[in-house]
Amino acid sequence: QVQLVESGGGSVQAGGSLRLSCAASGNTSSVNWMGWFRQTPGKEREGVATISASGFLATYYADSVKGRFTISRDNAENTVYLQMNSLKSEDTAMYYCAARRRFGGRWDDSAAFTDWGMGTQVTISS
Repeated sequence: QVQLVESGGGSVQAGGSLRLSCAASGNTSSVNWMGWFRQTPGKEREGVATISASGFLATYYADSVKGRFTISRDNAENTVYLQMNSLKSEDTAMYYCAARRRFGGRWDDSAAFTDWGMGTQVTISS
Protein backbone atom coordinates (compact mmCIF):
# COMPACT_ATOMS: atom_id res chain seq x y z
CA GLN A 1 0.00 0.00 0.00
CA VAL A 2 1.07 3.56 -0.70
CA GLN A 3 0.28 6.54 1.50
CA LEU A 4 -0.22 9.88 -0.23
CA VAL A 5 -0.37 13.31 1.37
CA GLU A 6 -1.25 16.38 -0.66
CA SER A 7 -0.38 19.96 0.20
CA GLY A 8 -0.25 23.36 -1.42
CA GLY A 9 -3.90 24.10 -1.99
CA GLY A 10 -5.42 27.46 -1.16
CA SER A 11 -7.30 30.44 -2.46
CA VAL A 12 -5.97 32.67 -5.20
CA GLN A 13 -7.37 35.09 -7.70
CA ALA A 14 -7.91 34.20 -11.33
CA GLY A 15 -4.68 34.43 -13.26
CA GLY A 16 -2.62 33.39 -10.27
CA SER A 17 -0.57 30.28 -9.61
CA LEU A 18 -0.38 27.46 -7.11
CA ARG A 19 1.88 24.45 -6.75
CA LEU A 20 0.47 21.27 -5.31
CA SER A 21 2.70 18.62 -3.79
CA CYS A 22 2.04 14.95 -3.18
CA ALA A 23 4.38 13.09 -0.86
CA ALA A 24 4.32 9.31 -1.23
CA SER A 25 5.43 6.73 1.29
CA GLY A 26 5.11 2.99 1.76
CA ASN A 27 5.42 0.55 -1.14
CA THR A 28 6.33 3.21 -3.70
CA SER A 29 8.44 0.80 -5.77
CA SER A 30 5.23 -0.86 -6.94
CA VAL A 31 3.84 2.35 -8.42
CA ASN A 32 4.06 2.93 -12.18
CA TRP A 33 1.98 6.08 -12.55
CA MET A 34 1.07 9.03 -10.37
CA GLY A 35 -1.85 11.26 -11.13
CA TRP A 36 -3.76 14.33 -10.10
CA PHE A 37 -7.54 14.31 -10.20
CA ARG A 38 -10.07 16.94 -9.18
CA GLN A 39 -13.69 16.92 -8.15
CA THR A 40 -16.38 19.47 -7.45
CA PRO A 41 -19.65 18.75 -5.62
CA GLY A 42 -22.13 16.88 -7.76
CA LYS A 43 -19.61 16.05 -10.47
CA GLU A 44 -17.51 13.03 -11.24
CA ARG A 45 -13.84 13.01 -10.42
CA GLU A 46 -11.85 14.02 -13.49
CA GLY A 47 -8.27 13.42 -14.45
CA VAL A 48 -6.04 16.48 -14.54
CA ALA A 49 -2.58 15.05 -15.24
CA THR A 50 -0.62 11.83 -14.96
CA ILE A 51 3.11 11.11 -14.92
CA SER A 52 5.14 7.94 -15.12
CA ALA A 53 6.58 7.15 -11.72
CA SER A 54 10.11 6.16 -12.77
CA GLY A 55 12.36 5.53 -15.73
CA PHE A 56 11.06 6.98 -18.98
CA LEU A 57 9.19 10.23 -18.55
CA ALA A 58 5.64 10.28 -19.86
CA THR A 59 2.95 12.79 -19.02
CA TYR A 60 -0.68 13.22 -19.94
CA TYR A 61 -2.95 16.22 -19.42
CA ALA A 62 -6.59 17.05 -19.66
CA ASP A 63 -7.28 19.37 -22.57
CA SER A 64 -8.65 21.95 -20.16
CA VAL A 65 -5.28 22.36 -18.43
CA LYS A 66 -2.78 21.86 -21.26
CA GLY A 67 -0.37 24.76 -21.47
CA ARG A 68 -1.29 25.96 -17.97
CA PHE A 69 -0.51 23.02 -15.66
CA THR A 70 2.70 21.02 -15.42
CA ILE A 71 3.10 17.72 -13.61
CA SER A 72 6.58 16.73 -12.45
CA ARG A 73 8.24 14.31 -10.10
CA ASP A 74 11.18 14.16 -7.71
CA ASN A 75 12.00 10.50 -7.29
CA ALA A 76 14.59 11.16 -4.62
CA GLU A 77 11.89 12.80 -2.50
CA ASN A 78 9.06 10.47 -3.61
CA THR A 79 7.09 13.58 -4.42
CA VAL A 80 4.94 14.59 -7.37
CA TYR A 81 4.07 18.20 -8.11
CA LEU A 82 1.38 19.99 -10.03
CA GLN A 83 2.33 23.51 -11.03
CA MET A 84 -0.83 25.41 -11.90
CA ASN A 85 -0.56 28.72 -13.71
CA SER A 86 -3.11 31.07 -15.24
CA LEU A 87 -5.73 29.69 -12.92
CA LYS A 88 -9.38 30.09 -13.79
CA SER A 89 -12.52 29.97 -11.68
CA GLU A 90 -13.39 26.64 -13.29
CA ASP A 91 -10.22 25.16 -11.77
CA THR A 92 -11.84 25.43 -8.36
CA ALA A 93 -12.09 21.90 -6.96
CA MET A 94 -10.75 19.44 -4.46
CA TYR A 95 -7.54 18.06 -5.92
CA TYR A 96 -6.49 14.49 -5.21
CA CYS A 97 -3.21 12.70 -5.73
CA ALA A 98 -3.37 9.05 -6.75
CA ALA A 99 -1.05 6.12 -7.43
CA ARG A 100 -1.44 3.43 -10.04
CA ARG A 101 0.36 0.12 -10.54
CA ARG A 102 -1.32 -1.04 -13.70
CA PHE A 103 0.03 -0.32 -17.15
CA GLY A 104 -2.33 0.19 -20.03
CA GLY A 105 -5.76 1.73 -20.26
CA ARG A 106 -6.79 5.35 -20.22
CA TRP A 107 -4.48 7.70 -18.37
CA ASP A 108 -7.45 9.31 -16.61
CA ASP A 109 -9.25 6.14 -15.56
CA SER A 110 -9.70 6.79 -11.84
CA ALA A 111 -10.70 3.17 -11.26
CA ALA A 112 -7.18 2.10 -12.25
CA PHE A 113 -5.64 4.11 -9.41
CA THR A 114 -5.48 2.12 -6.20
CA ASP A 115 -4.20 4.60 -3.63
CA TRP A 116 -5.54 8.08 -2.97
CA GLY A 117 -4.71 11.03 -0.80
CA MET A 118 -7.25 12.96 1.25
CA GLY A 119 -7.24 15.90 -1.13
CA THR A 120 -6.39 19.57 -1.00
CA GLN A 121 -8.84 22.35 -1.80
CA VAL A 122 -8.10 24.85 -4.56
CA THR A 123 -10.36 27.89 -4.79
CA ILE A 124 -10.04 30.47 -7.55
CA SER A 125 -11.86 33.75 -7.23
CA SER A 126 -12.67 35.86 -10.26
